[in-house]
Amino acid sequence: MIRRLLIVNRGEIALRVVRAARELGMVSIVAHSEADADSLAVEQADEAVCIGPAQAARSYLNSEAVLAAAKAVGADAVHPGYGFLSENADFARAVAAAGLVFVGPDAGIIERMGDKAMARQTAIEAGVPVVPGSPRAVNDTREALAVAEGVGFPLLIKAAAGGGGRGIRVAENAAALQSQLPMAQAEARSAFGDDRVYLERFIARARHIEVQVLGDGQRAIHLFERECSLQRRRQKVFEESPSPALDAPTREALCRSAVALAEHVGYFGAGTLEYLYDDRTGEFFFIEMNTRIQVEHPITEAVTGIDLVREMLRLARGEPLRHAQDDIVGRGWAIEMRINAEDPDNGFFPSPGRVERLVWPAGPGVRIDSGLYEGYRMPPFYDSLVAKLIVWDECRESALARAARALDEFQLAGFATTARLHRQLVEDPCVRRGEVDTGFLERWLAHRPASNPTEEEVVS
Repeated sequence: MIRRLLIVNRGEIALRVVRAARELGMVSIVAHSEADADSLAVEQADEAVCIGPAQAARSYLNSEAVLAAAKAVGADAVHPGYGFLSENADFARAVAAAGLVFVGPDAGIIERMGDKAMARQTAIEAGVPVVPGSPRAVNDTREALAVAEGVGFPLLIKAAAGGGGRGIRVAENAAALQSQLPMAQAEARSAFGDDRVYLERFIARARHIEVQVLGDGQRAIHLFERECSLQRRRQKVFEESPSPALDAPTREALCRSAVALAEHVGYFGAGTLEYLYDDRTGEFFFIEMNTRIQVEHPITEAVTGIDLVREMLRLARGEPLRHAQDDIVGRGWAIEMRINAEDPDNGFFPSPGRVERLVWPAGPGVRIDSGLYEGYRMPPFYDSLVAKLIVWDECRESALARAARALDEFQLAGFATTARLHRQLVEDPCVRRGEVDTGFLERWLAHRPASNPTEEEVVS
C-alpha cells in the first residue's frame, strides 16, 4: 500500500496529483522550492517539504535533495508529474533503490523508450510503422549522406535524447546536411549531454497525433487519440480529442499499433505514443514515446470518463488494470487550451506578475487546471504555463462554441496571457474546419493582427 506520496513537481500538475491522492486515501506531500512555498499545491497538500532554492537544478532537478526529503517525511512513493525528473531513468532507479515506489515505468523502460533512436528500433521490432530514416544514430556525415541517398530530402536531424521540440534541425539538401549535422550534434551534447542524432524524412504539412495508453506490465489498453498539431516552436498550444482528421478504420489501426508497442515493452503506468499523420496519404508513423503523464491528459479524461492520474496511483500500488479495451468508450469532443504568462503581441515575451483579479469561466463542460489565485505572484524561474482551460461538449462544433464562451468569461488582471490568442484561434475558419498541421500556427501567427488587451488584462 502507498500511504504517503511525495509529489515532486509544481503548479497545476502538483495540485492535480494532490487531489487524486486524497481521493485514494493517501497522504499527499508536496516537495517544493523556496519560490513555490506559497503555491496552491503546497496549501492544498496534507504536508509540504522544501527541497531547495528557486533554481530548478538545485530543487526540482536535485535527485539527492528529493530522496533526502522522501526519507525525512517517511514517503512510500514518489510521483514526478511531468517535466523535471519524470523521464529521468537514473532518478527512477534511485527511487527504487531507496525502497520507494516510483509512480511510472521502471528505469529500463524509460531508457529504452525515452531514447528516440532506441524507441524507433523497438517500434520496428513491434511491427509499428516509423518514419523512413536512419535505423540508428548516425556518427558522421558519411553515414548521414548514405541514409539521405535512400530516404531523400528534406530530412530532420533529431537528437536521440531530445524532447520538448529541442534538438531538431531540417536539412533541405546534401550541403545543408553536411553543415548542420555537426551543429546538431553540438546542440544535442549541450542540451542533453548526449551528442547522438538520427535522421528522419521530413513530412511537410504533417499532423501530430498521439495515443494515450495505460499498462500494468502485462497488458495495455489505449484511451483513444489526441490531436496536437497546433504548435509554436514545436511546443503544443491547443489540443483536442478525438482528432478531426481520422476516420474510424485509421483510428482503430493507429490505436491498435500503440497498444502493440506498449505490450511489446511490458509498459507500466500511463504513457503516450506520438505519431505523425499524413492526411494526404492516410499514413501514420510512430516518432516517440513519453513515459509519463502528459500536460494534455484532461481531454482524454473528458472523453473517456477515466481519471488517468488516479489510475497511475492504483497501478503503482500494485493493482492490475481495472479496464478491458472494450470498456473504453469515447464520448463527445474535448479541447484543451494552454494559457501561458506570455504576451502574444510582444513576441510572446514572458510576463510573470501578481494576480490582481481573477475570474475563472464555469458552467457545463468547463474545467480549469491551474494553481493561480488572487494575490499570487508567479515566480519567473519556471515554465510560463499558468492554466489549462478544458471544455467538453457533444460534438466538435459545440465544443468550439463552448471554448469561445469560456474564454470570454475568463478575466485576469495583473499580467498578459495567451488567452486572447486562443479566442482568435477558435474563430479561425481553418481551425473550425480542422484543416491544420504542425506548421499551421506559425503561419497563422505571421499574419495575425495584433489584439488590444482588455481593461482586465494589463501588465502590472
